[in-house]
Amino acid sequence: MSVGMNKNTVLGWATLIMVIMGFILIGLGVYRYADVAGWGFGAVGVGFLANAWVFNSLKGRV
Repeated sequence: MSVGMNKNTVLGWATLIMVIMGFILIGLGVYRYADVAGWGFGAVGVGFLANAWVFNSLKGRV
């Protein structure tokens, strides 16, 4: 049974999902939680974007 996804495809999908989740978390921090909790949501969202950047840079090297 062949799924048709190699390592680069998996990293590409993981990057896309992490970018979407990062922007959702940053949006929650800005619009939904305007108090101190918003800073936490924003920081985690930026962390997701940084991790997605690392995943994107790993494509083709793994």
